[in-house]
Amino acid sequence: MTIQIERTIREAYVQASSFLAQAGVPDHAFTAELLLRHLLKWTRSEWFMRWDEPFPVESAAQWDALLARRAAGEPVQYIIEEQEFYGLPFTVTSAVLIPRPETELLVEEAIRLGRKLWDEQEKLPTVADIGTGTGAIAVSLAAQCPGWSLIAVDISEQALQIAKRNAEINGVSESIQFRAGDLLKPLISDGIAVDMLLSNPPYIPAEEWQGLQREVRDYEPITALVGGADGLDFYRAIIEQLAELPQYPAIVGFEVGMGQAGDVAQLLQSRKQWEEIRIVRDLAGIERHVIAVAQG
Repeated sequence: MTIQIERTIREAYVQASSFLAQAGVPDHAFTAELLLRHLLKWTRSEWFMRWDEPFPVESAAQWDALLARRAAGEPVQYIIEEQEFYGLPFTVTSAVLIPRPETELLVEEAIRLGRKLWDEQEKLPTVADIGTGTGAIAVSLAAQCPGWSLIAVDISEQALQIAKRNAEINGVSESIQFRAGDLLKPLISDGIAVDMLLSNPPYIPAEEWQGLQREVRDYEPITALVGGADGLDFYRAIIEQLAELPQYPAIVGFEVGMGQAGDVAQLLQSRKQWEEIRIVRDLAGIERHVIAVAQG
């Protein structure tokens, strides 16, 4: 991008938006705003109040580098190292999957069902988040449901460090245990009984990997996305391991890929442990979550 020495913040924004549009970046205008506010360390209020100020010439090289990264396909969340989820700020790096809005629906269902089931019993549940990544599910539940005990599990030590940081940022560190290990194995080895188990595991079929958007394929961790030949490997493994826990969780909730809900529901149904298997659609009408619920 050509550097213009004398310009206002508004002019830098317009130039950047046009540059990103030409590079084929979706939501180029909002992306330019996010990157510019990140560079200037401005809130959105400051953005509206101060964008007629001169652009800082000393930041020009850094600004061009940020734009080049996004134009090359790097997700803006990795560039600014932040993503909002369920109204909370989360640190993200390329070591973890970027939290998606559809996962918020799984958190909502968990809160609704959990409060209904355990409030009636005057009991506070223990909830496991398997493959926690950024800690989005566990941290959001801890923030919304004080007193619930959360266990966040991930095989990646890097991911766990990020999840711990996000728990600290949102003031819920004392409510969450962090365990390193493969799926349910840390719970099984310690004989931990959980009342609710949630997971957004890797579910993309291997053959679909190359066809993904460049932002996903080239930048997000493949280990957090690909779930074997048909995308169902991790569901099979988790459901198989459920039998090794001290008891089956009263609620099991999964996020699933497009077209997978029926298969995952059948895998859960085969265990004959829950009275109801429900499928929840996302805002686009896609069957996005499968939830098994025992009778309260």
